[in-house]
Amino acid sequence: MDMEVTAWNSLYHAMHAQQDRRPFSKATLLRIARFARPHRAMLWKFLLLSVVMAVLAVATPVLAGRVVDAIVAGAAFDVVAGLAGIIAVIALAEAGLGLLTRWLSASLGEGLILDLRTAVFDHVQRMPIAFFTRTRTGALVSRLNNDVIGAQRAFSDTLSGVVSNIVMLGLTLVVMVQISWQITLLALVLLPIFVFPARRMGTRLARLEREAANHNATMSTQMTERFSAPGATLVKLFGRPKRESAEFAARARRVRDIGVRTAMVQSVFITALTLVSALALALVYGLGGFYALRGQLDPGAVVTLAFLLTRLYAPLTSLASARVEVMSALVSFERVFEILDLKPLITEKEDAKRVPDGPVSVELDGVRFGYPSADKVSLASLEEVAQLDSRGGVEVLHEVSFTAEPGQMVALVGSSGAGKSTIAQLVPRLYDVEAGAVRLAGVDVRDLSADSVRETLGMVTQDGHLFHESIRDNLLLARPEADEEALWEVLRRARLDTLIASLPDGLDTVVGERGYRLSGGERQRLTIARLLLAQPRVVILDEATAHLDSTSEAAVQEALGEALAGRTAVVIAHRLSTVRAADLILVIEDGRVVERGTHTELIAAGGRYEELYRTQFDQPVTAQT
Repeated sequence: MDMEVTAWNSLYHAMHAQQDRRPFSKATLLRIARFARPHRAMLWKFLLLSVVMAVLAVATPVLAGRVVDAIVAGAAFDVVAGLAGIIAVIALAEAGLGLLTRWLSASLGEGLILDLRTAVFDHVQRMPIAFFTRTRTGALVSRLNNDVIGAQRAFSDTLSGVVSNIVMLGLTLVVMVQISWQITLLALVLLPIFVFPARRMGTRLARLEREAANHNATMSTQMTERFSAPGATLVKLFGRPKRESAEFAARARRVRDIGVRTAMVQSVFITALTLVSALALALVYGLGGFYALRGQLDPGAVVTLAFLLTRLYAPLTSLASARVEVMSALVSFERVFEILDLKPLITEKEDAKRVPDGPVSVELDGVRFGYPSADKVSLASLEEVAQLDSRGGVEVLHEVSFTAEPGQMVALVGSSGAGKSTIAQLVPRLYDVEAGAVRLAGVDVRDLSADSVRETLGMVTQDGHLFHESIRDNLLLARPEADEEALWEVLRRARLDTLIASLPDGLDTVVGERGYRLSGGERQRLTIARLLLAQPRVVILDEATAHLDSTSEAAVQEALGEALAGRTAVVIAHRLSTVRAADLILVIEDGRVVERGTHTELIAAGGRYEELYRTQFDQPVTAQT
C-alpha cells in the first residue's frame, strides 16, 4: 500500500467518523451477537484469514530487506532466487487469500443483510394500518436499505479491519523496534502530522457531504412527487413551473459548488499528505542510510523500514477512527432494532380459530372505538418529529350494533366523516375495537386467524389501489393458483374483458403506479374483478362504484349483484340509489347509528335518510319512491 492510498484511507475514515460519541450499549452488543450466531462459523474463518493476511503483509517487507542484504553480501544467486521465490509465493497466497476473504466478507455481509431485511420486512407487514397512516414511507424504506447496510458493514468491514489492523500494527512495531528503535520513534513522532490534518479535513468534508446529501434528498423528493402522474397533473393545473424549476436549479447549483469545493479540498489534502509521507520516507532513508554507512544498520534493514512505514501509518490511521466507526455501526443496528422492537397493536392468538364453514354473518355488538395515538403505533424517527404526539384515542364510534345475517346486504349511509369507513375497517380487523365485539359467524374476530379472515372476507376500497405490476399479477393477488380461464371469467363479469383483450400485452399489461394508466372506472372494475376472483363469503364495498360513469356503474352493479348473490355484504355508499334494495340500511352520524330500516321504512319516517335522499335527488319523495 503506497502513501497516497494510505492518505485516501485516512481521509475516508476521518470523513465518516462523525457519529455521536455515545457509550457502548451492552444490550445492543448482546443482541447483535445473537443475531450473528447463525453466521459464527463463517465469521471465525473470516477473522482468521484477516489475521493471516496481516501477517503476510508484514512478511513481504522483511523478505525484501533480506534480498537487499543478500545482494550486498554477494550471496549466491540461489539464495536471492529463493528469497524472491518466497516473496512470489506470498504474493500468490495474498492474492488467493484476498479473493477468499472477499468471498467470505461478501457472503457474511449479504447474509446478514438478508436476515435483517427479512426480519424488518416481515415485522412491518404485521404492523397495523395506523402505523402506515403515520409513518413516512421513505424513512421506513431507509431502515431497510441504509441502516441495514450500515449494520452489515460492522461485520464485513469494521470488525475485520480492527482485527487485521491490530495484528498488523503489533507485528510492524515489533519488527521495526527490533531493527531500529530510533527510526521507529521518528515514524511515531511524525504520525500526528499525518493523522490530525486528516481528521480536520475529514470534518470539513463530512459537513459538505451532509449538506450535499440534504440537497440531493430534497431534489429527490421534489422529483418523486412532481414526476408521478398525480403530481405532474397538479403542477400543470395549479403549480408554477418556472418557480419549481428555479428552486430545483438553485439546489442543483449548490450541489455543483459543493462538489467542486470537495474535490479541491480532497486534492489539496492528498497532495499535502503525500508530500508529508514522502518527507517521512526521505527521513527514514536518510537516517537509515546514516546508520548503514556507520555499520550500525544493514542496507536491507533500511529497505524493510521504508516498506514497513506504510504498514505502520495505515493501521494507525484506521484504528484512530475505529471506535467511531464501531459506534456508527451500532447506531445502524439500534435503528434497525428500533423497528423490530415496535410491538404490533394487533396480534394473533396462538390458538386462533378458523371461521366456521358455511354462510357467515357479520355482527357488531356495542362497538366503541377511537384511533390510537401516535406514541402507540409509530416512532418519532419515522415521522421526523422530536416527540410523538400522545394525544389520541378520541372515541369516534359509540355503541354501534347491527347484524348482517348470512346472505343479507346491509348498507351504511350518512355524511362524510360519520364513521362508515371506520366500521368497514373493523370487520377485517384492520383495527381492534376498544369495547364491544366484531364477530364473523358468531366468533370474535380477535379469536380468529388472520389467514382465515382473509379467506372469508373480500373488500373493495374507495381508491381501488393497484400495484405497479401487470393486470395478471394484480388479479392473482386474490387467488395465486387461479388459471387463465378464471382470470378472463372475472374480467368478463366485471365488464373488462373486451378492454383487456384489446391491449397489446393483454393480461401482461403493466397498469402503472397505483394503476394510473387506467381510468378511474377501469381501476375500480379491476379491483372488483379481483374481488370476484377471491370468491369470499363476506363482501365489503366501500364506495365501490364511486368513480364509475352511469353506463359502467350499471354494468358493474349487475356484476356485483351476481357476485353478492348468497353472500353477506356490507355496502357503504353515498349514491343512495345503489342501496335501495338493501335488506337493512343504517344511517351513521357522528359515530352513531341514528336510523335503521329498509329504504321504504326510512323514507316514510321522514328523518335523516329522507333528508339525504331528497338532497341528493333534489326532488320531493314519498314512501313509495
